[in-house]
Amino acid sequence: MRIVATSQLKKFWQQHPGSKQSFLCWIDEARQADWQTPADIKAQFRHASILKSSRVVFNIKGNEYWLVVAVAYRYSALYIKFVGTHKQYDAIDADTVEME
Repeated sequence: MRIVATSQLKKFWQQHPGSKQSFLCWIDEARQADWQTPADIKAQFRHASILKSSRVVFNIKGNEYWLVVAVAYRYSALYIKFVGTHKQYDAIDADTVEME
């Protein structure tokens, strides 16, 4: 899969250095993946939450950090919509949030 806006992840892990390795692992797995359906994502990331509008929520580093992406299966693309701490995630609507 192609990940759009990894700069947002880099910006986040610069502010939260403890998250860097976990996000690098996620990036590596996502880039190697060829997800065609939400079921493909669930098979690889069983704790991922599939939302409406082709969005997926990944919990990173044991629910310490949260990542919301929009998936364009047809184009093999992932669009970063939100990255944040658990507390920040609790304050957003994952179905509609957009990166600032």
